[in-house]
Amino acid sequence: MGSDLWVRYPRDIPDEVWELASRQEGLVSIAQCTQAGIGSQVVHRLVRAHTWTRVTRGVYDTCAVPVQERLREGRHDHVRRRAAWIGLLAYADGVATGGCALALLGVGGLPVQLRPEVSRPGYMDAGVRPGTVLRRYGTFPVVRRHGRDVAEIVHALGQALLTLPRDNAVAAISDALREEKIRPADLARIRAVIRRRRGVVSARPWLELVSGSDGSPAETFARLSLVDHGVAPDGQQIVFWADGRFLARVDFCWVLPDGRYLVVEIDGREFHAGNEMLADDAARQNRLVGTGRVVLLRFPAPADSTDGDIGRQVAEHLRRLAWRPGERLPAAIHLPASV
Repeated sequence: MGSDLWVRYPRDIPDEVWELASRQEGLVSIAQCTQAGIGSQVVHRLVRAHTWTRVTRGVYDTCAVPVQERLREGRHDHVRRRAAWIGLLAYADGVATGGCALALLGVGGLPVQLRPEVSRPGYMDAGVRPGTVLRRYGTFPVVRRHGRDVAEIVHALGQALLTLPRDNAVAAISDALREEKIRPADLARIRAVIRRRRGVVSARPWLELVSGSDGSPAETFARLSLVDHGVAPDGQQIVFWADGRFLARVDFCWVLPDGRYLVVEIDGREFHAGNEMLADDAARQNRLVGTGRVVLLRFPAPADSTDGDIGRQVAEHLRRLAWRPGERLPAAIHLPASV
């Protein structure tokens, strides 16, 4: 949890409160404080002293560092989970749903900024807390996380499909497939979850864009940009060999009329960091280009399908190289020994 973020003061705050905060992304509810023996006057004094921050009615952040200044590894995941806990602490009977449930379940591809979202038993919607969303989902399966109910992953993905932007919804389901949190057969269950729900007509076709072959959410965003520009790859995660020697595994690949291949590599922010990893990338890609049979394009990790204009740039290259759609590549390509 990065305990360096939460400075333990004043000293008369019980350890029980700090332990709760450490499990709840630095947040505590007024009910939890009262149960631990901290009265509302003490909490209000902490807020006036800018030691704690009131997030919404009945929910307080024990971290003195502003959210935007919490520069640490996994900061984006912290911000997403924090949004989920705001909702759960604001409603004692709330169940985390949609993107907030997925954040607590460790699913990638979500927007950095999530609005706190919960559902309540029996369609209860009285007393909405500022900055939060109450969903009317009725009854659905749940799992437990730190003593609270969270929508089961298939239902959470269906809920997110109807409430998140297309890119994030597709990236989240693709991430769940890649990480084997769900199986391909579960896509039919997701379709059932969204049936007759508001927004289903627009969202249902997005399920056809889901792929477990994307190496990361950034690759999903890149692939969606390619699809949007009419240049869906001929293959993904293709392994190149030459002379019986492994050369590289590439993110996206197209076969060209002259027998060469266009390869696109996405530099993942979280997956390609550090000098050693960059050196390995360079060596791997130099081996590919050195064969004389590969045209290589490399792009920074996009934040969504429009970031970096990847699809348009790749489409322009493919047009100049006279590529035609329709060929599917095998999982492994063995280049001639002469290369």
